[in-house]
Amino acid sequence: MAEKVFLLVILSKAKDLNPKDNKELSDSSSPPAPQNDNLPDFFSNLIGAHNASVKDMSRNFDRLVEIMERLRGEQGCPWDRKQTRDSLKPYLIEEAYEVLEALEEKDPLKLKEELGDLLYQILFHAQISKEEGEFDIEDILTAGSEKMVRRHPHVFGDKKAKDADEVLRQWEAIKKIEKGEERKSILEGVPPHLPALLRAHQLQARAARVGFDWEHADQVFSKVIEEMKEFEEAFRAKDRRGMEDELGDLLFALVNIGRFIEVNPEDALRKSISRFISRFRHIEEEIARQGKEWVDVSLEEMEMLWQEAKEIEKSEKQEARS
Repeated sequence: MAEKVFLLVILSKAKDLNPKDNKELSDSSSPPAPQNDNLPDFFSNLIGAHNASVKDMSRNFDRLVEIMERLRGEQGCPWDRKQTRDSLKPYLIEEAYEVLEALEEKDPLKLKEELGDLLYQILFHAQISKEEGEFDIEDILTAGSEKMVRRHPHVFGDKKAKDADEVLRQWEAIKKIEKGEERKSILEGVPPHLPALLRAHQLQARAARVGFDWEHADQVFSKVIEEMKEFEEAFRAKDRRGMEDELGDLLFALVNIGRFIEVNPEDALRKSISRFISRFRHIEEEIARQGKEWVDVSLEEMEMLWQEAKEIEKSEKQEARS
C-alpha cells in the first residue's frame, strides 16, 4: 500500500511530463511501475533512494491493517467486533486530544504512541467501511494522495505561489471548484462540533482568506476594548441576555487577536487550564503538608501559595532554557 501511495504522487507529476503515459490515477487497481528512463533524473533518483524505506513502511502498515482485520474477524476480539461508527466517536476525539497533550509535553515517545493510537482509530473506521462494502484503507490513501497533488499545483504543477497566504487562497479556490454546488459559502466545511474557540478561529481565518479582515492588530485591540465596554454596560444594566451576547462578542474579538499574532486560542486556553491545575494542586499539597483543612486556610494564605507556585514555574522554565 505504501508503495502505491508513493508512486501515485510520482506518477501524478510524471504524467504531465510524459503525455504518452498519461493515464487516470483514480483507478483503485495497482498502477503500472514507472519506467525510470522515461522520468526526469530527479524522480528516478527519488524512487531509488526511497525504495528500501518504502518497502519497510509498507510491511509495517500492512501488518497493522491485518491486525485490525483479525480483531474484527469471526475469531477476533469480542470488544472490537462489537464496535460501531457511533460507539467509536468518543475514542476518536479522545485519541486526538491525547496527541495534543503529547505535543504540548514535547514528549516524542508519548507522541509516537498516541499517533499510533490515533492511526488505529482511522483503521478501525476504514475496516468497518470495508465490511459495509463502501471503501477501504487503500481507497483512503489513494484519495488522500490525489487530493494533496491537486491542492498543491505550485509543487506538482505549473502554478506559482509566492508565500503561505497565496497557497491558502489557492487551496480554497481549488476546493470550491472541487465541491461545485455543494458549498455555497466560504465558511462551510468548518465542523460545527469543534470546540467554540477553535471554530471561531477557523471561521475568522476562512473569512480573512477572501479579504474580510482587519488591516493591523491595533484595530483588533480597539475592537476588544469596544466589546469590553459593551459587556460592562450590559452587566451594570443587569441585562442577562445582553451579558451573554456581549461576552460572546468579547471572546470572538479575543480570538481574532490570537489569529493576528498567530496564537491558537484553543491551545492558549488549554495551556492556561493546565497551569491553573498545576498551581491549584500546589495549594492542595501545601495545605495537606501543613496538616490543615480548607476551612483552616484564609484566602490570603491561598494567594501566597498561588504566587509561590508561579515562582516555581518560572524557575523550572529558566532551568529548561539553560
